[in-house]
Amino acid sequence: MKTSSNFKKSFYKIRLKKLFLFSWLTILFAGICLLFWNNELVYSLPTPLPDNYKSVSIGTHIDLAGKLNFSDGKPYLIHFFNPDCPCSKFNMPHFKSLVNQYSDKMNFAIVVINKDKDYTSEEIQNRFGLTVPVLFDKSIAISCGVYSTPQAVILDRNQQLYYRGNYNKSRYCTDAKSDFAQAAIDSLLNNNSNPMFSPLALKAYGCTLPDCKK
Repeated sequence: MKTSSNFKKSFYKIRLKKLFLFSWLTILFAGICLLFWNNELVYSLPTPLPDNYKSVSIGTHIDLAGKLNFSDGKPYLIHFFNPDCPCSKFNMPHFKSLVNQYSDKMNFAIVVINKDKDYTSEEIQNRFGLTVPVLFDKSIAISCGVYSTPQAVILDRNQQLYYRGNYNKSRYCTDAKSDFAQAAIDSLLNNNSNPMFSPLALKAYGCTLPDCKK
């Protein structure tokens, strides 16, 4: 009887260990899945529209008097950027390449959407290695109908909204094969008054407003 009792105790101990191991592995797997969702998969989905979002149509006059200087008659590309958004970080080199390529024909500016930390204009400029104007003004995003980062807004010489959308189709806005923003720049500089943009260019991805976090 004693041998039988010891056997049962050993059996239950083994089952308990297996149950504990299974539970631990389940929790670990769930944690890995959650980490993957937060850092990868969630950024492959379109950015949901914020509550009370007001759409702004292409062709709308965007009054940025006192915020940006249009006196030289050049159009503007405004880069909406969040220092803490993975998509924004990965898109930095692409934006910088557009500035270097088109700075003689276009004006550029950076609008920092999420300012949880006390970044300065100089710190943002140093991140890019550029000297373009840096603004911390969410009202510009609202005026342009922007609700995620990174996003590109192009205003023509008359401060009318010409393009609002993605840099390209990659979730991190790094796929040079689609170059939506660059195509929009070329279209504007070629005086195309009736541009046709891909639906992928106009569907927002990245980090959402008002906090610019997924």
